Amino acid sequence: QVQLVESGGGLVQAGGSLRLSCAGSGRTFSTYAMGWFRQAPGKEREFVAAISWSHTSAYGDSVKGRFTISRDIAKNTVYLQMNSLKPEDTAVYYCAADKETIGGSAWLSLRMDYWGKGTLVTVSS
Repeated sequence: QVQLVESGGGLVQAGGSLRLSCAGSGRTFSTYAMGWFRQAPGKEREFVAAISWSHTSAYGDSVKGRFTISRDIAKNTVYLQMNSLKPEDTAVYYCAADKETIGGSAWLSLRMDYWGKGTLVTVSS
C-alpha cells in the first residue's frame, strides 16, 4: 500500500517556526515531484511548495521567502521548513506526489497521484 504520512504539525505563536515532514512508503518517489498544499477552514486547497526529483523548487506567493522545501530521496521524505509564521498560515497541510512536472495540469487541478491525510498547523497571534 502506497502512503504519504505527514508529521510535525502543531500549535506555534506568530513569528515562530515549524518543520513538517512527509514520509513515503510502499514505493519509491525518487522520480516524482513532491509538494505541499494547505487548506484553511472554509477555503479552497492551495499550493504551498513543490520540489522536483532534480531538486528544482517552486513556491506559492504567500510563502515565498519564509518557507523552504527540501527532500531526501534516499529516505523517500520531503520536508517543509516554515519560518516567520503568521496566523493566516493556519491550515491543514497536505503532502502530495505526482509524476508530472511541477506546474502541470495535475498540480493546477489538484489531481495528484498520491495524497497524504494532512497535518494541522495552528498559528496563534
